[in-house]
Amino acid sequence: MPRSLSRRELIRKFRALGFSGPHSGKRHPFMKKDALKIRIPNPHQRGTVDVSLIVRILRQAGISDEQWDNA
Repeated sequence: MPRSLSRRELIRKFRALGFSGPHSGKRHPFMKKDALKIRIPNPHQRGTVDVSLIVRILRQAGISDEQWDNA
């Protein structure tokens, strides 16, 4: 089950799952794996990414909870 993470930890996990980036986008940076692009949040003062946003990002990327936990 995902939990709230720092943006840095979110990027580290996506890299462990084979994504490259973050790359500059128009409004948000994104991580890329083959033809799949996943937008990630901009850095903010709060420093953590909420669980609900992580769940939505993982659903878009087709990443299971088990894969995420093992990354």
